Amino acid sequence: MAIDVVTFGCRLNTYEAEAMKRHADAAGADDLVIINTCAVTAEASRQARQTIRRLRRERPEARIVVTGCAAQVEPARFAAMAEVDHVIGNAEKMQAGTWTAVAGTSLAGVVPAERILVGDIMAVKETAGHLVDGYGGLPRAFVQVQNGCDHRCTFCIIPYGRGNSRSVAMGAVVDQVRSLTENGCGEVVVTGVDITSYGRDLPGTPTLGRLVKQILKHVPELPRLRISSIDSVEADDDLLEALATEPRLMPHLHLSLQSGDDLILKRMKRRHLRDDAIRFCADIRKLRPDVVFGADIIAGFPTETEEMFARSLAIVDECDLTHLHVFPFSPRPGTPAARMPQVDRAVVKDRARRLREKGAEALARHLAGEVGRQVPVLTENAEIGRTEGFTLVRLAAAAVPGRIMNVTIAGHDGHELLAA
Repeated sequence: MAIDVVTFGCRLNTYEAEAMKRHADAAGADDLVIINTCAVTAEASRQARQTIRRLRRERPEARIVVTGCAAQVEPARFAAMAEVDHVIGNAEKMQAGTWTAVAGTSLAGVVPAERILVGDIMAVKETAGHLVDGYGGLPRAFVQVQNGCDHRCTFCIIPYGRGNSRSVAMGAVVDQVRSLTENGCGEVVVTGVDITSYGRDLPGTPTLGRLVKQILKHVPELPRLRISSIDSVEADDDLLEALATEPRLMPHLHLSLQSGDDLILKRMKRRHLRDDAIRFCADIRKLRPDVVFGADIIAGFPTETEEMFARSLAIVDECDLTHLHVFPFSPRPGTPAARMPQVDRAVVKDRARRLREKGAEALARHLAGEVGRQVPVLTENAEIGRTEGFTLVRLAAAAVPGRIMNVTIAGHDGHELLAA
């Protein structure tokens, strides 16, 4: 009678999935399927609903609980689905008492409105650190340091799913990283919704860079620390210094760029311009020459012309991006961008395709540049590892998961490196 969590979306959802599973286990729940949804695009919400229907067919006796960002912003829509037993908000899903109630509730005959446990996420003022001491033996673990977002990008629904920005105290973060390391995690990823806003709500207003330094100082046995997606304009001096001087801080940054055109960036209400992004990447390369950049880019934002799109294509080369996440623009009801003049869907899809092709070319160049080098690799399983720059490596022989080993790169297949 298993408890299964199906997770969509970001790394923060991955962290929260593990915490929810532990709460449900401790509450004595069984035969439970938790769908942890994402709301970043309309497609993500559609995929969640499709998965819910499939899981009901596969596990007709299980109770299905839907939570996550899509459930937070569209609770009635999910509660109206005959397949769904409970809809739980993003704040409520992290509370042990919620899962105690779920474990002890008989849902037979309950009408949809009474199945919704979704509060006002904007009223949530604090984010506690939830002690997750391992991820089922996986060598990489996620630690939440922050939740929510104070910015209001015109395309984004996430602040209404996550609430305003709030941080986890540094001591709690350090304690969790130490616990994960003691339990064999070779790499910890610092994650949140807008992690470069970390600390503004805490006493003394510590920064993300200060937090990173404290982790590395107080958990000297941690082999690797990695940072998830950042907003480059908020990167503080301590973070840049840590990147330049701390070899255990991985040379990999994923940037929330979204566009390469200044007018589109203004219409998105982003806080950087094209030249800011290019300059940031150049400055980081001076500090850490082996840095590898990834980026999120949206194709087909409302009013985007072909000339504007060409600047997004060009910024892949100008920033020397390697790991590209491409999103075809998807209007989210309730956001300003949904009311702007839309680009034809066929054009949006074509631009997304062209961006992905550009990203594939950039990745292939990066892979080719690694051939012949000897690089340290963290083994994720017997066959696959990751470089410090987050590039996948196909191992030549079976390896013990969770080890850092030096391998020589013999070639690549366009998607991953091949070890000799």
